[in-house]
Amino acid sequence: MNQQTACFTGHRFLPRDQLPIITQKLEATISELYSAGIVLYEIGGALGFDTLAGFTVLEMKKKYPEIKLIMVLPCRNQDIKWRQPDRDKYRKLLDRADKTVCLQDNYDDDCMLRRNRYLVDNSSVCIAYLTQRRGGTLYTVNYAKKNGKRIINLADRKGEHIK
Repeated sequence: MNQQTACFTGHRFLPRDQLPIITQKLEATISELYSAGIVLYEIGGALGFDTLAGFTVLEMKKKYPEIKLIMVLPCRNQDIKWRQPDRDKYRKLLDRADKTVCLQDNYDDDCMLRRNRYLVDNSSVCIAYLTQRRGGTLYTVNYAKKNGKRIINLADRKGEHIK
């Protein structure tokens, strides 16, 4: 199954002026991967890049009805401290996802790390938006590299794909 699966990882805060460009890169990447047989797309449900990727996958389903959005939640209440507009977007993604996997009931210090590992372990491709050399996105990309996954960093200036 993971040969047909891609996961997303990226920063929570994205530059507003880059959102249309990031969305275009997501669409092009999903189209390319779909042509290669990737039909399952996993997101961790976080704010920022995850949310943008999730809504882009849902939009791409209009063109490619076979693709599926899978939400992999670190815990059931990950949105408990979010602002209401962010919670509303998150709930829309949950409602429209084809499948939801919840790794545990309650938050703990390692639940995000477990979620990120799950995403990588169950995918053959990791689509990233990585601009900072710190944090969970960097950890996830490094974990994917260590595990031999293909990595596509949409933040790369040239949009080139990294093997």
